Amino acid sequence: MNNIVEFLGQTAQAFPTVNAVEDGQQHLNYQQLAQRVEALGNWLQQQQVACVALHGGNSIDWVIVDLACHAANIVCLPLPLFFTPQQIRSCLEQAGAELLLSEELLLPGQCKLDLDEALPGVVAWPLPERFHCWELPFNSTEQLPEGTKKITFTSGSTGSPKGVCLSRDHQWRVAQSLADAIAIAHPKHLCLLPLSTLLENIAGVYSPLLCGGTVVIPTDAQRGMLGSSNLDSPRLLQCIAEVKPHSMILIPQLLRLLVAACQQGWQAPPSLKFVAVGGGRVDPQLLNNARQLGLPVYEGYGLSECGSVVALNTPTTSYIGAAGKILPHCQVRIEKQEVVVSGACHLGYAGDADSWYPNEVYTGDLGHCDADWLFIDGRRKHLLISSFGRNISPEWVESVLMSEPLLNQCVVVGDDKPYLCALLSASSIVQDQQIADWIKTANSQLPDYAQIRQWLRLNDKQLLPYMTANGRLQRARLLQAFETQIDTLYQSNPLSN
Repeated sequence: MNNIVEFLGQTAQAFPTVNAVEDGQQHLNYQQLAQRVEALGNWLQQQQVACVALHGGNSIDWVIVDLACHAANIVCLPLPLFFTPQQIRSCLEQAGAELLLSEELLLPGQCKLDLDEALPGVVAWPLPERFHCWELPFNSTEQLPEGTKKITFTSGSTGSPKGVCLSRDHQWRVAQSLADAIAIAHPKHLCLLPLSTLLENIAGVYSPLLCGGTVVIPTDAQRGMLGSSNLDSPRLLQCIAEVKPHSMILIPQLLRLLVAACQQGWQAPPSLKFVAVGGGRVDPQLLNNARQLGLPVYEGYGLSECGSVVALNTPTTSYIGAAGKILPHCQVRIEKQEVVVSGACHLGYAGDADSWYPNEVYTGDLGHCDADWLFIDGRRKHLLISSFGRNISPEWVESVLMSEPLLNQCVVVGDDKPYLCALLSASSIVQDQQIADWIKTANSQLPDYAQIRQWLRLNDKQLLPYMTANGRLQRARLLQAFETQIDTLYQSNPLSN
């Protein structure tokens, strides 16, 4: 994708009546989108900057800025809204960002950045009302590998942001590979995840645009998102029903919510053709339940270092229990049980020259391949070894516990311990006895060494500081924060609860 403006213009000629993007306030057809992207791209070039940081909620304007960076051959650095000011400053410094666009006027001060007022002349560019704009005292020249056009930061298990550098070609190759695999002409895609999440950015925006589709971008409030982990379930369900999309991307928690809603009588719109679920292992039983309830759900696998998606189940090629069929833009091999990906490698990490230009990505995930199908068996660095010498993947036990939509979050612990315990959360309407009964049922599906003997109930607010943008709990930080409570679980009767 060398010229995004030219591509949008060609699509406008082919499909003049199709809206490219919609939100609750406006809609743009492909020609209008091309004009907005070109205008902003020209303005960005005039600023003579190499890296633009983008901090804002889901909106058409967010997409315009992202595409304008492509058009201007400028690095785009999306910043997750849930990042702390300290994390945001770290991202800006690592990437050497030279321009900051944010909806929050007080953000520079919160990040302890002494910046001048917004750039003069900013009223002349297409987005004067939503974004404030500041020049930054950083430089990306020596911070980034050559060819970087997108930096996606992930907090990882330690909470320290790490910037994955991607080329423009890599992003669009993944998007095209997904478009070919999903094969829905002119899809209407509903963006439920934050656009700063690479998966939604590539699979939810770029891929539908390549197919001449429509990207629907509701605000956080419109789609029922209250912060990074709170959810207004009725509003989310109403949003889906009103938009009537062809496709969506879910994290496992959202899938459990939809399954629970269907079990209570809610019906997904018949327009739905493809619902991808990623961001964590999904229990095959939950997928089966979803499909029996009329949800066309398909599991996928990927990571930021590979441009998001590596393998995917689709309506024409689906294998429940598999992470997906390996997509044609990449190759996968197994080395000492670890999944290793080539052909779709990031350029390295921002500010870490020793990591630049890898030929392969060692994912840290354990897996195996059967023909073109990829199966994920666990994660090497999260492997628990009990005091009885049993190797246990906590994600395996967690997926069983999360296979019914009773729990919101669950983390299994027990490294060097005689049995497993769980830290978990559930809606306030769920009683402790319901949780105890469900754990007993889940334990019946597990061998004795993998059963949960003790559990600690936390509320979602307590877990919020340890969540990533994809809804994953940062295991290492969580275990450190609740170390005392976990120790108490191993000092009491393991048969209680």
